[in-house]
Amino acid sequence: MPRKGNGRGDANLTVAILREIRDEIRSTNQRLDATNQKLDATREDLGQRIDTTNQRIDETNRRLVESEVRLASAVIDLRGSVVEVRDLLREQLDLRRRVERLERHAGLSPDTAG
Repeated sequence: MPRKGNGRGDANLTVAILREIRDEIRSTNQRLDATNQKLDATREDLGQRIDTTNQRIDETNRRLVESEVRLASAVIDLRGSVVEVRDLLREQLDLRRRVERLERHAGLSPDTAG
C-alpha cells in the first residue's frame, strides 16, 4: 500500500519549491532588466553613430557636388582654349600656304633656290 505522507511535510515542500521558483523568477527579471538597460544604451549609441555617419555622408555629397561644378567649369574653359588653339593653327596653316605660294610665285621658294 502506498504510504501517506505527512500533510504538513508535503505542504512545506511545496512552499519551498514555490519559493525557489519565485526567487529564480526574480533573478531572471533582474537579468532581463540589466539586458534591457544594455540594449537601450546600445540603441542610443548606435543612433548617435548613425546620425554622425549621415552628417558625414551629407558633407561628402556636398563636397562632391562642388567638385563636379568646378570640374564642369574647368572642362568648359578647356574646350574654349582648345577651340582658340584650333583656330590659331588653322590661321597659321592658311598663312603658310599663302606664303609658300607667294614665294613660289616670286621665285624665292627653297625648292627653286639653288
